[in-house]
Amino acid sequence: MSFTVSIEPSARTFQARKGETLLSAALMAGVALPYGCKDGACGSCKCQLLSGEVTHNAHQTKALSDNEEAQGHILTCCAVAQSDVVLLCRQVLDINLPLVRKMPVRVDQLHLLAPDVMQVFLQLPQNDAFDFIPGQYIDFLLKDGQRRSYSLANAPFPKAPAPHAPSAPMDDNALPPKRFIELHVRHMPGGVFTDQVFGSLKPKDILRIEGPLGGFFLHASTKPIVFLASGTGFAPIKSILESIVSSQDEALKARSLHLYWGVKNLFDLYQNDWVLELQKKLPQLRYTPVLSEPEASSQWRGREGFVHLAVLEDYPSLREHQVYACGAPIVVESAKADFVSKAQLPVEEFFADAFLSQKDKQ
Repeated sequence: MSFTVSIEPSARTFQARKGETLLSAALMAGVALPYGCKDGACGSCKCQLLSGEVTHNAHQTKALSDNEEAQGHILTCCAVAQSDVVLLCRQVLDINLPLVRKMPVRVDQLHLLAPDVMQVFLQLPQNDAFDFIPGQYIDFLLKDGQRRSYSLANAPFPKAPAPHAPSAPMDDNALPPKRFIELHVRHMPGGVFTDQVFGSLKPKDILRIEGPLGGFFLHASTKPIVFLASGTGFAPIKSILESIVSSQDEALKARSLHLYWGVKNLFDLYQNDWVLELQKKLPQLRYTPVLSEPEASSQWRGREGFVHLAVLEDYPSLREHQVYACGAPIVVESAKADFVSKAQLPVEEFFADAFLSQKDKQ
């Protein structure tokens, strides 16, 4: 038995089998419902139930309160259809998500970007396709069955060149170029995976991943964009910015961009120089780093405090903007609440990817 799930206003539809969560069914059908943790902890997949009946698996009240549930909101990662269902989700796009695959990857390079941030380059299998949308993430599949999620920090790979014409035969010895994905891994002492990254992991080690995952990516619009990153929430935004540089979409390249990067101290701006160099390629990009706990010895002369408050100082009205926020849940949640209530940001123009630790999910 299966039920039909319809999404308004995009008019996308898919089938959900009995006992299957709406999110799982959507992803299998390639429908880009927004989501984050997939564990009922972050609230990123929250939608309005317009008609039909669902039951909820276990979830956290901070992700969906009893009052919100009474008002007809659901979490698609936990909701199971009991009838045909119609949902209101303005963030759904008329595109299909890339195919999710499991594959081995080889560690190629490890670079310490900050005392607690490791840049990890993973080499993908040469003959396996791996398409992703800038802003998505992968899961590491650990030996004990656990998973750890990390955003992709690089732009997607260029499409393969067209086949050679008969007048220019292909070199039989030529190999396709190696493909890498980049991650920014913050050390969480005692963490099952991050202790390995900062301890025993070395080049040529083999890991297993699944991806690409996630519904965080740019939505078509002409509105100016505010990017808000906290900590390693910079990684998916870096992927998006890199893709804008290489994009052939003139309308996208013409959009006004403003990146706010909030961290504790100067050392945490681990790719500050990279952003400054990027501005030469993207002259429409403004950049505002914000330190919440600058050390006196650093002689920091830039912005201080909470990063989302810096946005409000600069943009008392966000009515005509889109906001893309990544990082710690408290930063994402505070930004959404204040931007909507104080700066008139339309709630459907706030897109987020909250980085939840295992502790956050418990």
